[in-house]
Parts: sequence; structure tokens; C-alpha cells
Amino acid sequence: MAKSEALTRSELIDKQLAVSGWNVKDPTQVVEEFDILTGLPEGVDEPRTPYEGHQFSDYVLLGKDRKPLAVIEAKKSSRDAAIGREQAKQYCYNIQKQLDCELPFCFYTNGLETYFWDLENAPPRKVVGFPTRDDLERFAYIRRNRKPLTQELINTNIAGRDYQIRAIRAVLEGIEQKKRNFLLVMATGTGKTRTCIAMVDALMRAGHAEKVLFLVDRIALREQALQAFKEHLPHEPRWPNVGEKLIAKDRRIYVATYPTMLNIIRDDTQHLSPHYFDFIVVDESHRSIYNTYGEILDYFKTITLGLTATPTDIIDHNTFQLFHCEDGLPTFAYTFEEAVNREPPYLCNFQVMKIQTRFQMDGINKRTISLEDQKKLILQGKDVEEINFEGTQLEKQVINKGTNTLIVKEFMEECIKDANGVLPGKTIFFCSSKAHARRIEEIFDKLYPQYHGELAKVLVSDDPRVYGKGGLLDQFTNNDMPRIAISVDMLDTGIDVREIVNLVFAKPVYSYTKFWQMIGRGTRLLETSKPKPWCLEKDVFLVLDCWDNFEYFKLQPKGKELKPQLPLPVRLVGLRLDKIEKAIDTDQESIARREISKLRRQIAALPRNSVVIKEASVVLARLDDENFWINLTHQKLEFLRAEIKPLFRTVSDADFKAMRFERDLLEYSLALLNQDRPQAETLRDGIVEQISELPLSVSFVKQQETLIRAAQTNHYWATADEDRFDELVDSLGPLMKFREQMTGPGPVHLDLTDVLHNKEMVEFGPQHEAVGISRYREMVETLIAELTASNPILQKIKNGLNVSADEASQLAELLHEEHPHITEDLLRQVYKNRKARFIQFIRHILGIEILKSFPDEVSAAFDQFILAHTTLSSGQLEFLNLLKNFIIEREKVEKKDLINAPFTVIHPQGIRGVFSPAEINEILQLTERLAA
Repeated sequence: MAKSEALTRSELIDKQLAVSGWNVKDPTQVVEEFDILTGLPEGVDEPRTPYEGHQFSDYVLLGKDRKPLAVIEAKKSSRDAAIGREQAKQYCYNIQKQLDCELPFCFYTNGLETYFWDLENAPPRKVVGFPTRDDLERFAYIRRNRKPLTQELINTNIAGRDYQIRAIRAVLEGIEQKKRNFLLVMATGTGKTRTCIAMVDALMRAGHAEKVLFLVDRIALREQALQAFKEHLPHEPRWPNVGEKLIAKDRRIYVATYPTMLNIIRDDTQHLSPHYFDFIVVDESHRSIYNTYGEILDYFKTITLGLTATPTDIIDHNTFQLFHCEDGLPTFAYTFEEAVNREPPYLCNFQVMKIQTRFQMDGINKRTISLEDQKKLILQGKDVEEINFEGTQLEKQVINKGTNTLIVKEFMEECIKDANGVLPGKTIFFCSSKAHARRIEEIFDKLYPQYHGELAKVLVSDDPRVYGKGGLLDQFTNNDMPRIAISVDMLDTGIDVREIVNLVFAKPVYSYTKFWQMIGRGTRLLETSKPKPWCLEKDVFLVLDCWDNFEYFKLQPKGKELKPQLPLPVRLVGLRLDKIEKAIDTDQESIARREISKLRRQIAALPRNSVVIKEASVVLARLDDENFWINLTHQKLEFLRAEIKPLFRTVSDADFKAMRFERDLLEYSLALLNQDRPQAETLRDGIVEQISELPLSVSFVKQQETLIRAAQTNHYWATADEDRFDELVDSLGPLMKFREQMTGPGPVHLDLTDVLHNKEMVEFGPQHEAVGISRYREMVETLIAELTASNPILQKIKNGLNVSADEASQLAELLHEEHPHITEDLLRQVYKNRKARFIQFIRHILGIEILKSFPDEVSAAFDQFILAHTTLSSGQLEFLNLLKNFIIEREKVEKKDLINAPFTVIHPQGIRGVFSPAEINEILQLTERLAA
């Protein structure tokens, strides 16, 4: 039944205001029917009716100073809330004029949908509740005091790299243009967190944000983010402090995992206003997060920034839609290739070594097992003929100690080691399961007992010893030992240990996004100001790929496509709707009525404090009318499928084992209605098997012994009807959690000697190099150091003496004979200096002359210029970045170049359309100095 406006107000709007802390009966907080004087029409001296010259606002919310903060226009629930839009706006302007006060904020609602309109600042937007008094006073303060963001200085001590400044400017300019959603795509290791902190700092200093939420997907990342905020914004109070569980309202920066924040907004006992935050950062924004936790963003609906390291061409289109990047272009992107190809680089490049064993390639069978191992197996009473496994079954159906041992030995031989050349540098081993990780740890302990079990440690998320000061993660990051962290998923993403120089893929990976996140664990360069004795230099890291992952992603660039799974509660409701429809179509009214009754109970049990359910209040209100259910037409059933069924994704607090049992019975009864005998028999066998696994030794189960035994007979099913199905669901469904599944025999454990099948450097990465630049430099420098002792020309150079042209060419010939790849051209490429002569490189290698590369020189000059001009717009920064790369590539630039392509891509007039005449003069001085 439709509610009148009075009922809508008393039963819906008043209660919603109360949730936000407003007492509608307290005139110091809320004035109902607020009297607004509008003046009489022209030519009228006296009011002709009692209310002429007056308007009455349904609600006016007052500040602590008793001045109006907001106007609420109410309509009855059966009417469109938008009907009150212009009325509410008019009331706001009339109150401002009458009381000579600030313009109140504007709300209009029908009790089911509420809209918030910040007049003169933003268009109306739908919200899930009213703001508290503190929220409204914060909004008013921000509106009154905020400064233009385009002029706000960026703290370059927090984020001073050119691309970080460009990313911040792009977002700040977007906020000035009233945009509310942004997406930054930045390669792992390029400082996404620091960029965000500098952005938050700018927003707070400019008075645009008072409360900020930073969302992460794991506890370890929360601790990392809290630490970063503490380091860079030490005076901003943060939540949570150690041990805090309940939300505190007196902080400015909040860092939380998705589950924590979802629990808070669903918890009535610690109400957090949907208007509490001014800015939200969503770390690692990808589809899987929104499937489960999108409710958080639906609840707060504030300015939102998504961060991801996933390359732009791989990002799911749903993520782009979520951040309103409709054209598939993020707000700003900075790729791994840009970071490693920059001079000097911002990220560390990598080399890949592929290791494959014989068993991985050819499987474990009579043909591949050595004769010696075959004899051992016979002595153990095992039949060699029966051992036949594919290579892909390793660590699943078969576990072979010898294969893991070989991988560990090869790693110890090939890995990048510390300065002493004995122990491996910091390493992550990616394993397929906890049991696999423990086996790898055991092998390290057995092969290298001299390190007393400290060399390699398993780090898994459910081990409490991993976290906190002195925990295993802290030891791995800050202590000499352990050198090797053996991980199962925990260290795949977001852990920031700059000293990692080896990554070992001891498992196959099928997700491209996850694969690149795992590679990202090694891409960070060292902080020269904080050297650690076990890693004093790092210009490349090594990836040991034991499962041909790189080859897999070359062939399948997007990885394995995962089919989206419908949540179980959604599937259950879908089946129930199918059964109702079939029952109606076949005139089985009693079955239809029974299932409709169950469906209505399910709908009534939806979590009402979920924002998804609150937002669906208009469609759910249709179901309150009894007439809806009297005649369920196909059109109504389609409405239930399209609008109501998806809401069941919010059901999380349920007995899912009982629900699965109910789903199977529902499928069985539907198969009977469809007269699909074969399908029904298959489903029945599965149900009987589940019932047979209920343990009668448990007292709760024992109470239903008669039903359990009966339900396993053919007679029971031959005579079963809807009453029997309901009895099974009600009596046996809750017992399914006690089921003792008959488990298989488990994997076969073998201890067979495996041998190396293939070991090769892989051409992969931005340069597609088989021998990395650093290895080439190392090789040249080692050779020159060896020859200096005996070569008189090299000795002359070392002693600072000049050499003739003949001596120089003689030396070049000698080095070329020793190694055919030592040429002037290659040296220019490796040392990034296209102008230096052969002898200059030799002098540089011998430490006589510092040879600064041209790209180094150009990059440093541009960085200095940007740091001196911190109010540059994102367009100006983009132009300077293009100019820098133009000079590095061509080594010269003329005035006319700056008004032609490629600079006309940024503005049709080139530099003239982007900078003022004074700024152009400064830029021309810079270019003349670098590339006249």
C-alpha cells in the first residue's frame, strides 16, 4: 500500500534522520515546516490567504550556531523524489536571501531514494542516507575555505618524480572540473602510494579534504600504507592505531582492508555516515574486488581514485566503467617499459632463466625413471609399470622430492648472490601450496645445514609469526637472514622489499595480472640513502621460471579466461524462480504457492543494512503489495529475475553447506517437473551420496537416523513428494556441515632422481635481451681489469698519459679479438653516450674519467626545471616530458621544432598554446644549454 507524505515522513524519513543523529523533535537541530518569507506578488499589499507570501520547507537542518545547514524536501513514497528537486532548490535560495546566511545544502527524497545537491558546485547525486551535523558543517567549511587546486603546490619531497607530478596534476585538475572518479595505472614500484600521499597532502592543504580513506586488500598492505602515511604526513592522525578495533571519529586518515570497512558499514552499533569521507583511494582496483566489495564505494559515493599496476590493455572493461573511463583510457598511465627505459631508470629490469626438468617435460614413467631408481622401487614392492604421470601432475597428483631438490640446487647455482658471492641475495620462491612450501623449506634445510635452518623460511598469511615487529616478514625485510622467503600467495602482491634480486616461479601462473604483480616484487631499485649490507647494488634481477610461464603468456597474453561464477544464494533463487514458472505453466498451483512462500521468506531475510539492499528499496517496495503475488505473470517473473535475484549476492551470513543441499534438491524437483528422468536420477544419486556421508556417531545426526536410513532407499524416492523434499531440507540440511566426505587416496609421494632437461636465458622484457646490459658491462670491465696488468697501452691510460691514434686502434683490435662484441658502437649503446670515443670509454672503465650519459644529463636538467616550477599543469608537464624525450632521441632541437609535430599533438599551436612568452624563453634557454 502506498504511503501518504505524512506516513513517508514519520515511518521512513524521520527514522533515516535519526540514524544520522538528527532528532526531528528537537527544534535546535531540526525545524519541520520551516517558514520562508517570499514577499507578496507585485501590486498586492496584504496577504489574501493565511499562507500567501510564505513557503514551508519540510525539514531544515540546523548547525550548532542554529543557522540553516540543509533543506530536505519530502514527497510520498509512491512519487518520484525528483519532483521535489526545483522546490528544494528554490527553498535554499529563499532561505539564503531571507537570513543573509550561507546557501544551505539541498536534499530531496521520497523515503526510498534520496538525492544530495551541492548547489553551484555539483549536479545532484543519489546517496544512501543523510549526513550528520558534523558532516554538513565539514562540507560548509570546505566550501567556504577551499583554494583552487591548479595553483596548489605539490610536496616534491613526498613525490618528486616527473610522472608522479603529472599523475597528481591530472587528478587535481579533474577535481577542479567537478569529476569524481579517477583511475591511475602505474607499474609496480613506481610509487603509487607516495603519489597518493602527496595528492592527499595537496587536497588537505588546499582545504578540499578533511577525511580520507585508503582501502587495501590485505593486512600486510594496510600496515605498509599506515607506515608510509606516518613517514610522509607525520602530523595527520591515522586510524587504526595498534590494537584498535572500533572506528574512531577523531582521525583524518583511515587505512582499512575491504572486509574491515564492509563490516563497519554493515554494523548498526558503530554507525559510520555515508558522507564521512571526502576522498577514497582504492588500491589494486580490479574486477574481483568489486564483485565482493563494491558495496563500500556504493555506500560512500565520494571522490574516488582507483590505483592499479595492471597494464592498460589487460584491465577489465568493468574497471574502466567503474571509474567512468568510458573510452578505455585511464586518468594517467605510466608503464613498466617507460620506467626501465628512462635514463637513469626508475625501475629495475630483469633477466629470465628457464629451467625445466626431465620429469616436467616428459612425465614420470618407466621410460624416464633411471634404472637405479627402478631397482629401488622394485625393492620397495612397487610396480614400475603402474607409475605413469604427466609432467603437469607434479605437485598435484604426484609429489617427487627429486624434482624439488633439483630446482633448489639449480637456484643456488644460478641465482644472483650477495657481495661475497656465496649466499643468494633476497629471494622469493612462489609455491603452489603450503605443503609444497614446507617441502621446499625442508630441502633447503637438508642441503644447506650449515645455515641452521635460517636460510629459507615459509611465509604464509595464516601464520601469526609472520606479522609485526620481529615477525618473519620483518626479519626478511630488515635482517640478513632469512635470505629466501617461500610464499604461497602472500608475497605475490604489494610487499615492498627493495633488495629482492631473485624470483623463483616454482608453480604455473594463469592470471596475467597476478603474474605481473609477482614480477613487480623485484622491480624496485635500492634506496641509496639506506644501504643494506646484503645488497649494496642492484641493476637487474633474475627470474627463474621453472614452469614455462613466460612462454605461456607469450602465447596467451591475457592468461586463462576465468568464467564468472554466480554466488550460491543467487543460483538458489534463480532455480526457485524457474521452478515457480514451470509449476505455473503446468497448472501445479500448490507447488507454485509453496515455492512463492519460500521465495518471500528469502526476500524478507535479505540483509537490510547492506547498501545494495537500501538502494533497491524502490524495487523491493513493489513486493510489499500483496496484489503483486496473487497472479505471477511471466512479466513479473522476469522482473524478479532481473531486479531481485542479483540482490542475493549480498547474502554472506548463511549456512552454505545447507544451502548447497537445498539447491541440489531444488534442481532434482525441477528435473521431475521437466520430466527429465536421466537428469533427475543423476541428481538423486548425488543427494543420496551426501546423505550417506552423514556420521551417525554425532549426536545431532543420530537424532535423524530413521530419516537418514530411509532416504538412502529406492522406495523413499519412488514415493517422494514436495513434503518429503521440504522434510529433507529442514531436517538434514543443517547437518550437512558434519558430513564426512570420502576422500581419495591423496597424491603419490616419490623420491626419484630428476635431471635437467633444459636451461636457457630467455629473451623477454623491454629490451628482449638474452645477455643483459649489466652482464655485458661486467664482462667488458672484467676483461679490461685483467688486461691492464700486462698491456702497456692500458697502463699508459691508467697512469693518465695520452695515447696516439695508432695505439687506440691497436687496443681496439686487441679487445675485439678477445671478445668480438666489444665495439665502439656497442659501448656507446651500453654506456648511453652516442658521442664518446673508444678511449673515453676505456678511461671511464679504469676510473680516470666520469662519463655522464647524455640522457642522464637531459633528464637531470628537466627534473630540476620541474622542481623549480611546481605549479605546472598536467598539459605543461606532458609537453616537457615530450620535449625531454625528443632531445634524448635526436640530440638536438630548434625553435621551429616546438611549433610542429609531435608537439602539435598537445596543442595545435605547439609550445605557444601551452606556455606564456616568459615561460617559453626559460624553456628555450634550457634547450640551448642541452642541445644547441
